[in-house]
Amino acid sequence: MIGFIIAGLVIGALARLFTPGRQKLGLLATLLLGLAGSVIGGTIASFLGTGGIFELNVLGFIVAVISSVMLVGTAESLAARKKA
Repeated sequence: MIGFIIAGLVIGALARLFTPGRQKLGLLATLLLGLAGSVIGGTIASFLGTGGIFELNVLGFIVAVISSVMLVGTAESLAARKKA
């Protein structure tokens, strides 16, 4: 479980790094978006037969980062709409 949290934090940090512009997300939001991306990436990798949902593999990691980038972008656009 601790490894899953650390992986979520790393994936969330990478997603924020790859997302253009400045994000106004805190550490907890980064962690939660990274965990959500990890679950999505693990699920897709599991459907493709490369491993289980909680196994660390290259395809799952790549899909997790991509899905986390999309989640960070979505969270930023929702936060911008609330302020406007």
